[in-house]
Order: sequence, then structure tokens, then C-alpha cells
Amino acid sequence: MKKAISTVDLLASIRDVVRQSRKAMAYGVNTAMVLTNYEIGRLIVEHEQKGAVRAGYADKTLKTLALRLTTEFGKGFSVDNLERDRKFYLLWSKSATLSRVSAAPTMQAVIAPRDKISATPSRKSVSPFWLSWSHYVFLMAIADEAERRFYELEAATGNWSLRELRRQFDSSLYERLALSRDKRKVKALSRKGQIVEVPHDVIKDPYVLEFLGLKEDSSYSESDLETSIINRIEHFLLELGKGFLFETRQKRFTYGDQHFRVDMVFYNRLLRCYVLVDLKIGRLTHQDLGQMQMYVNYYDRKVKLPDENPTVGILLCKEKNDALVEITLPKDNRQIFARKYQLYLPTKAELRAQLKGVSV
Repeated sequence: MKKAISTVDLLASIRDVVRQSRKAMAYGVNTAMVLTNYEIGRLIVEHEQKGAVRAGYADKTLKTLALRLTTEFGKGFSVDNLERDRKFYLLWSKSATLSRVSAAPTMQAVIAPRDKISATPSRKSVSPFWLSWSHYVFLMAIADEAERRFYELEAATGNWSLRELRRQFDSSLYERLALSRDKRKVKALSRKGQIVEVPHDVIKDPYVLEFLGLKEDSSYSESDLETSIINRIEHFLLELGKGFLFETRQKRFTYGDQHFRVDMVFYNRLLRCYVLVDLKIGRLTHQDLGQMQMYVNYYDRKVKLPDENPTVGILLCKEKNDALVEITLPKDNRQIFARKYQLYLPTKAELRAQLKGVSV
């Protein structure tokens, strides 16, 4: 005999159905908008190409179109919007992410239920189906094609809101990841996005913690910094990157007759390893590096499971001496990373200047 479903369970089930339905409807509307704008852009560009349209004539054509379309369909067809549709088509028509989009998409493609598609799009099949029109309007303002493609891939695979996309762009995520990579991996960023296979793949330089609200020149303790991070843990996880899960703060362990505490303990499900984070508001010392090495050794020998990968340690510091870090850590070090943090958004010009010696 089947157990009767309680009213509470029934309500929860109905809520799930309603939420999924609303998601599907919003998804369908968004997809239709993106494809409609892409198609409008295509028609405008093809009309210009076939007629060898001069600039003045093109302007007049768009004004005529804007007036007639607005009269017939209402708002949304201004000259600026039509110019944006045109730019959208020109930028994405040759892009791999839009190469599979039909010139005349079917309604079946537009309203396909999300559960018929992989919950996380593969990097080979990312398309405008996965981003809102507002996302694409923002992306169009990024002049560098490689950088634009990187943010498109990351926004799609990471399910970023427009606000998250803006924050990652403003914090120069692309440049910071590129500075931690060799030439080959810099080029891969624009083709595949951020692939996490080894610990070095999740490391940034620097880490940007402007969301904490701490002043760069103000007095604060390591405890204040840690508390601010915990209070904004969702933002910090986004800054850490893909696959991070927060376990605890001030993790205490005892070895011999001494007690130790790790500032923050995370787990990365993509790397399948623990990630220990220690915060240093002053200049990094060789003692700090030695302490982190001891923490990592303890976790490797006493905590991690046999099928898990070696523990990673990240020292976030206000100042560091690269020569000291290099001579203190082993030559083949792949587990411990010392990186600077800053409490303000970086200057893109400065980061791009540094990238000139890295990217190709």
C-alpha cells in the first residue's frame, strides 16, 4: 500500500513544477529575443552587402526601418537598437559559438525544454541559447575578440548573472588568469574558457577582494579580513573560481603536543582536493611558507582519502617577495602558491601592459 503524500510534500512538488515552468517560459522568451535580434542583424547586413550600400544611404535605411517597425510593433526598434542588432550579427556570425544557429530558427528550437538539454553546456556547443540578450549587449562592448569569447564561455558555463559578468570583467578576470599562464594556455582561454585540471589552473594573480568593503589604507587585522570574507563567502567563492566548496574557518588540528589552526579550509570538487587558505596582512615571510607546507603535509598524510589528490595551499598576502618564495619552496612545487590580494579593482591598462610579454 502506497504511503499517502502529505499536504506539505504536495505543496513542495507543485512549487517545483511552477518554478520549472516559469524558468522554461523565461528561457524561451530570452532565446526568441536573442535569435530575433541576430536574424534582424543578418537581414540588415545582407541588404547592405547586396546593394553595395553607402554610409549615408545605410543611415537613411535604418531610420526608415526604425520608424515603420516602431509604428507596427511598438518600442524596441530604434535606430540604436537596429545598429546593435547589426553589430551582433557581424561579431558573432563567424564565431564558433553561433555557427550552428540557423538563419531561420524554428520555434521548436526556441521553446525546447531546458531538461532536454544538458544542465551545463559543453564548451563545444555553447550558443546564444545560453545567454540573455542583456549579456550579449554587454559583451559587444568588449573590443578584444579573444577576451570577449572568454567571457562568453565563462558566463555560459558558469551560469553567471549579468551582474556577475560585469563584476568579473571589472575585476579583469581574463588578464589575471592570463598572467598565471604560459602562451599556449593564454590562447586556450579564448577557445575553451577556464579549464580546471591542475591546481595552477585555479590560481589568479592578484586576487581582488573589493567586495569586502575594506579600505586599502585603513588599519585592519587578519581576523578582520577573515571575518569580512566569511560574511561575504558567496562573493569570495566566485573570486576563488570554479569548483570551490567552503568547509570551515579556523580549522584546529593537533600534532604531537601542539595545536594549529588553518584560517580557511575549502574543497575543490573539480580538482578533488582540499584547498587551505591562510591570510597575511603584512609582508610574506619564509616562516609563513614553512607553516603552510606543514599544514599541507598534515592534510595529505592525515586527512585526505587515498583516492583524493594532494592538498593545495594558498597564501593570500598584502606583499610578497617572489625571490623569497622561489628559494623557500621546492623546485618542483605544485601545491603551495603565494599570491597577492588587493582591496580595489585593478587597472586594466596596467594588467594588459604586463600581458604584452605573455600573450601572442
